[in-house]
Amino acid sequence: VQLQASGGGLVQPGGSLRLSCEVSGYTLDYYAIGWFRQAPGKEREFVGGLARSTVTFYADSVKGRFTISRDSARNTVYLQMNYLKPEDTAVYYCAAGPKTAIRSTLLTPGGYNYWGQGTLVTVSS
Repeated sequence: VQLQASGGGLVQPGGSLRLSCEVSGYTLDYYAIGWFRQAPGKEREFVGGLARSTVTFYADSVKGRFTISRDSARNTVYLQMNYLKPEDTAVYYCAAGPKTAIRSTLLTPGGYNYWGQGTLVTVSS
C-alpha cells in the first residue's frame, strides 16, 4: 500500500488548510489511518486518526479545530485544519495501520506500517 500526502503550504494564523492522503494499493476499509506531525527538533506526534472506517479521534492540542473525513470513491482521507496557530507548523504525515489495532496503539507512530512522504504546513504572518 502507498500513501501520498498533499495540501500543505503557508497560511496566516487563524487560517485554514485541508490536507489529503490518497491511499493506493488497497481500499481504505482495510486500514486505520493516522495523521502525525513533526516540527523541527521535535519528535513526531499524533494529530488524529480514523479507525474502523468511521471513528475519529484527536490529540487534545487540535480537538475542535481539526477534522478528519474520508472519501471512499477517491480512497482518500482528509485533514481539515481550521484556526491554525504558529505552533501547528510542522511536516504532516499520514500513515496506515491494521484496522483491528486498539486505540492506544494508534496514538503512536509504532502502530502504523505504512507512511506517506509528508507535506509541510507553515503558519506564519
